[in-house]
Amino acid sequence: MTIKEYNRAVDDYADAVFRFIRADLRDEDRAGDIVQDSFEKLWRHVAEIDFSVAKSWLFSTAYHAMIDIIRKEKRMTGLEESDETELLTDSQYTDLNEILHKALERLPEQLKSVVLLRDYEGYSYKEIGDITGLSEAQVKINIYRGRMALRNYIGKIETVI
Repeated sequence: MTIKEYNRAVDDYADAVFRFIRADLRDEDRAGDIVQDSFEKLWRHVAEIDFSVAKSWLFSTAYHAMIDIIRKEKRMTGLEESDETELLTDSQYTDLNEILHKALERLPEQLKSVVLLRDYEGYSYKEIGDITGLSEAQVKINIYRGRMALRNYIGKIETVI
């Protein structure tokens, strides 16, 4: 990859990587740090990486850095896994965006990541597999499970509206 292609990768992909990481972490500062670290790693390997795979490489690198941070925080704070029964609710809300974000927060990290990559960023199953290191079948299963958990939490759309 040339320096010009690296700069183009920064222009083309920095915002998308940031949005993806921020949506998972819900922390702009940490998301910015992860994106910056990912581009720094890309710069260190600029001669070895072809521009055609830069997007996938960046998302994959950022995703793995985010997972490492999440695992480290879980070890430090000793958080317990959320129970699937907590995903159910009968409450009525009027702010759909707020409901969706609350539902996404309750998903395990891997399910949340694949749902965000597919439904928010529009990646194909193969691209998501390349980013997360999962097989295409595992990606499809995780997206299905994530969507089902979201549906169980949100309930019927008529009760939300």
